[in-house]
Amino acid sequence: MSKKEKAEELKEKLFMKKENCWDIQSDEKDQIFDFAEGYKHALNIGKTERRFIAYSVEQLEKAGFQDISQFEKLNAGDKVYTTMHDKTLIAAIVGEEEPSKGFNMVGSHVDSPRLDLKPNPLMEEEELVYFKTHYYGGIKKYQWLSTALSLHGVIYLSDGKKVEINVGDDPQDPVFTITDLLPHLDKHLRSKKVSEFVNPEKMNLLIGSIPYPDTEVKDRFKLGILNLLNEQYGLTEIDFNRAEIEIVPAQMARDVGFDRSMIGAYGQDDRVCAYTSLEALINSKAGKRTIAILFADKEEIGSEGNTGAQSDIFLYQLNHLHEMILGREPKRREIEEFYMNTNLLSSDVSNVFDPNYAEVSDPLNSSYLSKGIGINKYTGAAGKSSTNDAHAEFVSYVLNIFAEHNIPYQISELGKVDWGGGGTIAKYFAKTGMNVIDSGVAMFAMHSCFEITSTFDVYNAYRAFIAFLNN
Repeated sequence: MSKKEKAEELKEKLFMKKENCWDIQSDEKDQIFDFAEGYKHALNIGKTERRFIAYSVEQLEKAGFQDISQFEKLNAGDKVYTTMHDKTLIAAIVGEEEPSKGFNMVGSHVDSPRLDLKPNPLMEEEELVYFKTHYYGGIKKYQWLSTALSLHGVIYLSDGKKVEINVGDDPQDPVFTITDLLPHLDKHLRSKKVSEFVNPEKMNLLIGSIPYPDTEVKDRFKLGILNLLNEQYGLTEIDFNRAEIEIVPAQMARDVGFDRSMIGAYGQDDRVCAYTSLEALINSKAGKRTIAILFADKEEIGSEGNTGAQSDIFLYQLNHLHEMILGREPKRREIEEFYMNTNLLSSDVSNVFDPNYAEVSDPLNSSYLSKGIGINKYTGAAGKSSTNDAHAEFVSYVLNIFAEHNIPYQISELGKVDWGGGGTIAKYFAKTGMNVIDSGVAMFAMHSCFEITSTFDVYNAYRAFIAFLNN
């Protein structure tokens, strides 16, 4: 053997490979594209946390899961779910082992950056009618101008009646928009920073321009719209104080590229991980350990509130699940052992290495499109602040599972050191004693109105979650 051949053989043995997975799984293209169709359908239906939770419950019930309130005690093989405030979900398949042995869980969040209506949104200005908005989460404000937008949410009338609003996604619906300034007249804005280019108080949603026919009435353009809303939904202006209306892009999920190798859609952060874990649980069978998925809200604003991952509501529900399996109240030590023995994939998205913006990433420590599920040992910012940094033992445990099941993976960071960073739900569940690591699908244009994922990576996240849950 020549020196060159020996060196090549040594490289083959010692070097880590990052292969493009379309090469190594080309025989699975039909399965991959079929899976993508279901995913795109879920994205189109579940554009808000409420709508995605409703979709998830429907899918779970079709698969034989029941609300936990239907049970007095849980036994091995039982399939259950519970929701909180229509914005969070825990679903599980009960295993043979006692809960103190721990669960295998995948946790995601189902909220996405968006615009919300202000509590008093309705405004008439120069014979035009607007809704005033307040942005939610980390957005680039300019991306939301001059694009078709839809409205989704709930309003409670004074008599307690719940009214659901879903307008703009059906091709027969009207859409809404926030106007932008033409380039001929925006010279005074061009010198501003991107973060200052759009005044958030001017992100007003254009909703109408036909006046109420009585020319003697003041604010008759606003009255025209309010009268229409009253006729259609029974609304009065004060009812907006009891409303929760979200504004999201109106376009549907689409294949991207001549080869349809990518998916473009709003809200893939983090419904790509929620959908794939939902499908993984549905397609799993009862085993030794109890397996579960968890969907949280409010991640995009720090996991706050009583539906965010910082809330004890998730611990209450997990403890209740524990109690239902035992048929009695668990002892304190049993609860402690449950959390310390539970393994959780905090499933959230990461950035794909983008050659158009290569300067923000470390090429050796980035995720790449179509190279498998992305794993972040830590997230946070600067000197690993505000993060869960997974221990080597748990990293090894997860990677061994993926290797055993031929799951392609890549370990990465979210950009160069000191260039940014981000947070997930991982650190909040790690506080309980769980073994936690971040893992999910890498994407282009995270937090934009049109995020891009690899069809391959979506399918293999599903495969990864099945392997992890059933290990």
